[in-house]
Amino acid sequence: MELFKLEHKKLWRKNSTRVCVLLCFFYCVIFGSVLVCQWLTFGSRKDYGTGSRDFDGYENIKDCQAYFHKYGELTDETLQEWVRDYQRLNAAVVEEESKQGVKNRELLKQYQNTGWETVNSMLKTLYPELERPDMFAVRIMSCYVEPEKLTGIYERREQAIETFLDISGQTGAERDYLLRINEKVKTPFSWKWVEGWSNLLGNAVSGLGSVIALFLAIVLSSLFAGEWHDNTSPLLLTTKYGWRKLACAKVFTGLSFTLELFALTAAGMIGSQLVFLGTEGWDMPIQTVKMIAIAPMNMLQAEIYEYAFTLLGAWGFAGVSMLFSARCKNHVLALLLSLSVVYVPMALRNRVPFLLEKVFDLLPLVGSGADIFRTNTFRIFGQYIWSPYLLIWVPLAIGILCMPPAVRGWSRRMRR
Repeated sequence: MELFKLEHKKLWRKNSTRVCVLLCFFYCVIFGSVLVCQWLTFGSRKDYGTGSRDFDGYENIKDCQAYFHKYGELTDETLQEWVRDYQRLNAAVVEEESKQGVKNRELLKQYQNTGWETVNSMLKTLYPELERPDMFAVRIMSCYVEPEKLTGIYERREQAIETFLDISGQTGAERDYLLRINEKVKTPFSWKWVEGWSNLLGNAVSGLGSVIALFLAIVLSSLFAGEWHDNTSPLLLTTKYGWRKLACAKVFTGLSFTLELFALTAAGMIGSQLVFLGTEGWDMPIQTVKMIAIAPMNMLQAEIYEYAFTLLGAWGFAGVSMLFSARCKNHVLALLLSLSVVYVPMALRNRVPFLLEKVFDLLPLVGSGADIFRTNTFRIFGQYIWSPYLLIWVPLAIGILCMPPAVRGWSRRMRR
């Protein structure tokens, strides 16, 4: 324990460590959470049809949430009611713009807070036959669809899932396996404002791993290799603890730092989430984000999964980085090799066979926690396994397998 404390303190004393932690916190929490919620994504639009936004995200989010309070559950009736409300607002905005441009900010704000992006995606998925090709370049589907035709929403969802599986070539036993998972999804769905959770699960938390990987690689690549760079190896050989205990202390230091960096960043993001989004909508099923998702999860469960995915993947990546650091005397080479584990597979995505893409997803922090929205599977010993089950554990197992060789490899070098 004493040796671990010394190594842990030594790591945190480095300026590079402190800078990496500050940059990671700033990018993920200040820029990726606070500014996104307050301005970049959820600030109210200044003008009709433009992307410029005001710095009023907190108030705008509360208005968006309040707009959906009257719907409660997603049923045929509430969906039809939403469409009628939206069409009335759209008609008022179009009429005002045709006269003098949209000057009524309250009308414009209410129109923009209807959550039309998500609902329009829902309509396109469930009612494709109601789309009008001649309107693609002019108006979105929510503007012209007849509300009375929006019936059988949950039956249509089942049909959409089956159609998607057929198009994806997921038939036979694989299809039956995925449909059995989908059977656990309960209806009717609770329906509140979705966009906040969609951004959180689809961008913020699911993308956290690829950001953390950069800063972990910078810090951990010098954990072992830095001793050679600093010419401290002769001094380490004289310590009373021995090379193996020292190597184990370094491994536990790397794992501890990974947990601390993750905890600091996640705490900041969750704090920002509670301030801006609150807890409203945590019980909505993730199907309100993507209707053909098969996971029987609500928003809170999905968020917990994605954070767990990131933490376990970060530990797996830490093991890989420490192995490179222990095997390389040059910490720059160890850094490049560590970064290549994550960013080379990402760069090759959509450029390699689909099977190889799936293998890449099993590497630490390469896959995505957002796979809970997808129907990807792996076939192992003739059995199909839904990808989120493997993506959360295989990266951790890879990291654990890398730790003993890291200890042995560095210890042999130190004894020479």
